[in-house]
Order: sequence, then structure tokens, then C-alpha cells
Amino acid sequence: MSDQIELASPPFDSVSSVRFSPSNPSHLLASSWDTTVRFYDVATNEQKSKYDHRAAVLACCFSDATHGYSGGLDTSVRELDLQTEQIKHLGQHADAISCMNYSHDQNTLVTGSWDRTIRFWDPRASNHQTSSHDLPERVYNMDLVKNILVVAMASRLFHIYDIRKMDAVAQTRESSLKFMTRALACMSDGLGFATGSVEGRIAVEYFDPSPQAQEKKYAFKCHRQTINDVDHVWPVNALAFHPVYNTFASAGSDGTVSIWDHKSKKRLRQYPKYNSPVPSIAFNCDGTKLAVGVSYTWEEGEEGAKTAERPAIYIRNVGEEVKPKGWTGS
Repeated sequence: MSDQIELASPPFDSVSSVRFSPSNPSHLLASSWDTTVRFYDVATNEQKSKYDHRAAVLACCFSDATHGYSGGLDTSVRELDLQTEQIKHLGQHADAISCMNYSHDQNTLVTGSWDRTIRFWDPRASNHQTSSHDLPERVYNMDLVKNILVVAMASRLFHIYDIRKMDAVAQTRESSLKFMTRALACMSDGLGFATGSVEGRIAVEYFDPSPQAQEKKYAFKCHRQTINDVDHVWPVNALAFHPVYNTFASAGSDGTVSIWDHKSKKRLRQYPKYNSPVPSIAFNCDGTKLAVGVSYTWEEGEEGAKTAERPAIYIRNVGEEVKPKGWTGS
């Protein structure tokens, strides 16, 4: 069995997001700047369906085995029926939708937008939008673990919420990193989160505000390389925590994906380099596979686009390299 497969029928333009089903380890959604969301079965390497939008799609996610959601530059929140291939319009933001997560505990879709709001949606309710919450800045990234929602905004701001009590922000933080936040992921054990910046650094943070917990937070350099005595620094585009081992993967514009053990502060593995930047990664629900979206990310502008490779999505089989040293089970 080879380490990875390349999916047939990839998007025609840059991959914005890859997300696995919460229950089926072979089902994947991929959103793209080519205005589509594609639904794949990675076990059979086939595109099962494709959903067309009016503009670039920046975010997608599953709620259950048969429903997905998507949003992007056309500001519409859509529900995708993965069995009938029907699209239902749930409502609208005032600007582009940059990210979305589904809460299984609350049966709620949460969307974040450049319009400086996060909104909650219940597709079963007659009025789909159940609430809207104003923020001080544009939303760049969000992640959700249990009932904790972390929102990364412009100006290096972070809000942490308990989604059961949205009348107040639980914590407001400033990024530990000096440059713009490009990536965010919550730990599988619910104790904290990691963020990545455009300047090749990752910060590991903990939710517990006590001084003892906050002393454990740290940041480190990554996705850097010295070429002919010149230091090259690339953005960290995506982060994903392993659902079983709580180690995490980082992906950068240098075309590399690394696995990190944040507890021992060590890199466990760097996979062979891809021939383009990696804008999005995701582990599947049982932690046996890692989806890697590979495509041009416009760091070199129009010039770079002329020579950019076509987009691709790889499904990598993961093994012992994602396991922390001395793992005995939680």
C-alpha cells in the first residue's frame, strides 16, 4: 500500500478547505476558488458529487453523514444534501464567509465572516439563523472543540466563547505571534489550541487562564529554510490535531507538512515536500488518513500564477509517525 493517493477530479483552482466527515472516515468535502464544493469517497477515489456556487467557496464542513455546509465570497450560507445533491440556501452574511464549524453537541452551524460577525444556524428551524454576534474585527479563522469556540480575527485578536453562553466573551486574547494569524486548530482533548502566522511560527496556547496553565504556552519557528545563506520564511497555512493522539500537523507555503508533539515540543516527522504550497489539511475521524490540499496561494501574485502547478488533493495514510513517544493510550 503506497503512502498516499492523489484524488481524481481535483478542483480547477486553488483549494480553500478540505474537511472529513465526522462519522465516515472515507468521505471528504473540498471547497475551492473554482466556485465548487466537491464530495469525494477517498476509499474508491471517486468524486461522488459537485456543488456549484456563484463565487469562490472559502469554507465547508459536514454536520452528519449526509449533510454538508458551505460559504464564501457570495456571502450565502448553503446546506448541501449529499444524497440528493440538492442545495438549500439558509441565509446570508453581509460580506464573505471565511470559516465554519458544526457543533454536534448543540446541533448548530457556526459561520464567521469578514462582516465582523459570527452567526449561528439551525437548518431545521423555520428561521434558519438563530443568532448573530458582533465582533471588533473581520473573522479569519475559527475552530470548535466541545462547547469552546475560538475565533481568530484581524489585528491579531482572539475571542474564546462558550457557545452555550454567547451573551458574553469568555476570554479575549491577543496573539502570541507578532504577525497576522493564518491558521488555527483546537486540541482534540479540549485543553487548548494552536495558531500559525504568515511569518513561519506556531504558538501553542491553553484555555485555562490560571498562571500555571499559561506558563505552559510557547511559540516556535517552522516552515523555514536557509537557501544560499538566505533565510526563507513561509506562512503556516493550516493546522490539524490528530483525533486520537492529540499531536498536530502543520502545513505551509513551502509545500511541506510536518507532524508535531506539542507536549514534548518535538517534530515527529516531515513528509516529502509537495510541488506547491499546502493551503489546507484535515485528519479523518479515526485518524488513519490526512487530506492534503496542494495549490498556489498567490504569495507571488499574478506572476507566480502563470507557472503554478494545477491544484491537487492527496490522501496520505498515517501510521506510527503521528503517535507521541511512549504513547500508552489516554
